[in-house]
Amino acid sequence: MSIKAIDGNRFAEMVIAGANYLSANANYVDSLNVFPVPDGDTGTNMNLSMTSGAKEVKSNIQSHIGKVGVSLSKGLLMGARGNSGVILSQLFRGFSKAIEQRAEINSMEFAVALQSGVETAYKAVMKPVEGTILTVAKDSAKKAVQVAANESNLIALMEAVVKEAKASLNRTPDLLPVLKEVGVVDSGGQGLVFVYEGFLAELKGEKLPDSPVALAKMEDLISAEHHKNIHSFMNTEDIEFGYCTEFMVKFEADKLAKKPFSEEAFRMDLSKFGDSLLVIADDELVKVHIHSEQPGECLTYGQRYGSLINMKIENMRQQHTNLIEGTAEPAKSAAKELKEYGIVTVSMGEGIVDLFRSIGANAVIEGGQTMNPSTEDIVKAIEEVNAKKVFILPNNKNIIMAAEQAAEVTDFEVVVIPSKTVPQGMSALLAFNPSAGIDQNKEGMTEALQHVKTGQITFAVRDTSIDGLEIEKDDFMGIAESKIIVKNKDKVQAAKDLLANMLDADSEILTILKGEDASEEDVEAIVSFVEAEFEDVEIELHDGKQPLYAFIFAIE
Repeated sequence: MSIKAIDGNRFAEMVIAGANYLSANANYVDSLNVFPVPDGDTGTNMNLSMTSGAKEVKSNIQSHIGKVGVSLSKGLLMGARGNSGVILSQLFRGFSKAIEQRAEINSMEFAVALQSGVETAYKAVMKPVEGTILTVAKDSAKKAVQVAANESNLIALMEAVVKEAKASLNRTPDLLPVLKEVGVVDSGGQGLVFVYEGFLAELKGEKLPDSPVALAKMEDLISAEHHKNIHSFMNTEDIEFGYCTEFMVKFEADKLAKKPFSEEAFRMDLSKFGDSLLVIADDELVKVHIHSEQPGECLTYGQRYGSLINMKIENMRQQHTNLIEGTAEPAKSAAKELKEYGIVTVSMGEGIVDLFRSIGANAVIEGGQTMNPSTEDIVKAIEEVNAKKVFILPNNKNIIMAAEQAAEVTDFEVVVIPSKTVPQGMSALLAFNPSAGIDQNKEGMTEALQHVKTGQITFAVRDTSIDGLEIEKDDFMGIAESKIIVKNKDKVQAAKDLLANMLDADSEILTILKGEDASEEDVEAIVSFVEAEFEDVEIELHDGKQPLYAFIFAIE
């Protein structure tokens, strides 16, 4: 069997098959996380991200592969969760961009699109680490380009991609020592292999060995609001603006005959007039959102392709003045007046949520350990706080990239403070000064991350050996920052051992966040230990009610 080209219908089936196979194996991918903690969620994140992309594709299946690719990119972008999900979304964002103008693609075009995806993903990561999903994507794309030079059959090409992806995955422990120490391959890379295997199975018309979970069963995990206003989150910039300009151009055949429409060229030309640019096009019209000093010139340019409809121009500076003076009239949409600052944070546990709100958070997204919020979740929270300038505190290293992506696709001025733990988030929030400028606050809040140490007590979900510790399933582990340093069968003793390692002569305040699995007797035992061994340390207690982590300690 030979396939020389794939169109949008075939590619849509490939995407759905890839999403299904990843979904069927998400738990296995989760199990590959290096730390044996109960929040190993790479598979969950990639699954929800890919399912979101597949769901968007299912609602827009058509023969033009470029347009199906656009749907995949949009769905992945807004559904991206965690670092693995964000990287996956960037891989297919670059892929989709490369095929955007194609009705169908051949083997070389498919290979080049894979390579384009790799380049986009590497640019999205500040410090790319080899031995991860990035490496698997890079190696398999390189192989694809090599094979496509002499192979026109897309089935043979995809077979080579899958083979190299698996080989690259097996090499990840040689690039990341921690993977070799624990005896696993990279979880994100494994997730990508499952997606590619789904692609190949669909091309060959074969059933994969494991019965995939039906995509429909995953759709209840995706927000029902997913399709609403998704276009308004694409292609925004972040510079100063004067007039918020929105309009649509309904294409006219006579004008297109003189000047054919290219979305890329259209976007590039308009970008000269301002920032926060959004351009979304289909066969009948193009929608534009831009902040510009020359709104008239933007409209004049748009008229080259057709007639103008749904025009709206707002003076952003006048709005700002009116808000300060308290004279702004309610918008037609009944939108509330914008506050100067808003703070969005992420956390799990009713008590911690209440604590964040009590110290100044305007919105708390519930998530973190086992359910990383998506880009869309964060975008919605940014909008809900209704502020001109928004700070985001992710409080989990696996949410930072999704937060940064959310910051890029909104029209608000958003700053992500890279907090990796709840204590860091609390420290940063307490450092916020509403009377200071955004740059001063960014500096102060970021610096505050260094002034707190984080300790956590959780349990092992499997036997493992890491950092010289032999850990058995159900052992309690003491984690200092991101390193497991103690383990014990008893959680209170594990907590005492952890604190003995973390508290020192410079420690002044210990904040204890009690989790769901800790008792009052456990807390009393820990407090008595600290008071006896570290009498100068002040203790603060809060019932965080967080799952999975019996205790979270903040040491200042």
